[in-house]
Amino acid sequence: MHPKTLAAAILWCWAAAVHGAAPVEANLATEAQLDSVRGIGPATSARILAARRSAAFKDWNDLIARVPGIGTGTARKLSAEGLTVNGEGFADARPAPGHTPNTEPAPGSDRSAPHSPPP
Repeated sequence: MHPKTLAAAILWCWAAAVHGAAPVEANLATEAQLDSVRGIGPATSARILAARRSAAFKDWNDLIARVPGIGTGTARKLSAEGLTVNGEGFADARPAPGHTPNTEPAPGSDRSAPHSPPP
């Protein structure tokens, strides 16, 4: 068995055990299958299918970029409900090449200052 096929089978079994249902692959799912994912309604499934018509989603970042209304927070929730992109859950998605997460504190914030409750 090909390693990717084995990994997909393991992921499917894990998701089925955790979620009680098989994962729904964004690149292969029908409208009804997309609608079965908690958090995806008819409007979102229509946007996913419309974006998918031009090309399959490469990864979660591609889906987020091409489907209006799906950001990282929504992607995380949909992944937790069983949606996958190329067999990967959102937590498994790797950052785009050259992407460095912003670890700098927000302007005006001071992480080193101790937190004290307001008087």
